[in-house]
Amino acid sequence: MKAKLLFVAALLATVAAKAQNIAVVSPGNETDIYQTLDEAIDNASKGSVIYLPGGGFTISNNTKINKRLTIMGVSHRGDTDNADGATIINGKLQFDRGSSGSAVIGAYISGNVEIDSVQNITIRKCNAYSIQVKNSGATGLVVNQCYLREDCRFGGCNAKIENNIIDMVYGVTGGVIRHNVFTGYKVWDGYSSTSGQLENINSSIIEDNFFVNWQNGARNISNCVISRNCIGTGSWGSDTDPYVLGEGVSWNDVFKKHKGCTTSSDYDLKGTWGKGEASDGTDIGIFGGSGFDPKALAPIPRIVSKKVDEQTDGTGRLHIEVTVKSN
Repeated sequence: MKAKLLFVAALLATVAAKAQNIAVVSPGNETDIYQTLDEAIDNASKGSVIYLPGGGFTISNNTKINKRLTIMGVSHRGDTDNADGATIINGKLQFDRGSSGSAVIGAYISGNVEIDSVQNITIRKCNAYSIQVKNSGATGLVVNQCYLREDCRFGGCNAKIENNIIDMVYGVTGGVIRHNVFTGYKVWDGYSSTSGQLENINSSIIEDNFFVNWQNGARNISNCVISRNCIGTGSWGSDTDPYVLGEGVSWNDVFKKHKGCTTSSDYDLKGTWGKGEASDGTDIGIFGGSGFDPKALAPIPRIVSKKVDEQTDGTGRLHIEVTVKSN
């Protein structure tokens, strides 16, 4: 598998010097190259992996994923050692019926991730506007190590939401909400139409999360197991300390930056804070559980440098130098 991925990474760098190419590897290990994400999705066979290098890829609103596919980028962040920066999908990803078992990993998505009544969708190491699930028929949804910039609505499904930096979560039944940082700024005051950071959560596990700006920030929570959560009683950017396991801890001790935040990277935690803080020795915070990768690097080789001569030499050969690095 590693040899095949190295081949795909080198192929993406060398097929064309002027355009970002998309490699689609079928279950039978056949590789096809496409210039657009729409073409790659439309032509990929069921079970294929679509490899996106760094760069921007536009997806049409008419393109829906209706078969099992894995879309694999490099990272949603532009500050990695990948030569072409972040993998950026311009538009929204729509997982339609027939796409059960699909996944998207390691990409910045400018729009929503929309999910129909399909099973076992995985969203990992992505930065997306939000996740919008149509109804509770979307079982087995996994959201892990993502940055989610706006309200996420899960349609009453049993989503497993772990190790994310996330705005707000609505509508989870029988799910798991663990090891997340909630950055939501809206609050529920009993009178206004604004919402809390958690709403309509039923029969779920809610534990080991950081809640920033918790001002009565939840409503319609029922039959849930709730434990070891960090509650911030002041607004994001204030000096009010959060409440963790009975002891006040300064936000400055937890986050690299807690005032004037403008990008998702401002929410990075210092070192491995939160490890082993619970009385039973269990890791809490975003680095606990399945962990958190601040660089959001997908588990594929990436091109850290490439050089393609502008013209062939005297023998008609085109000189290409590619350096590939794997996690």
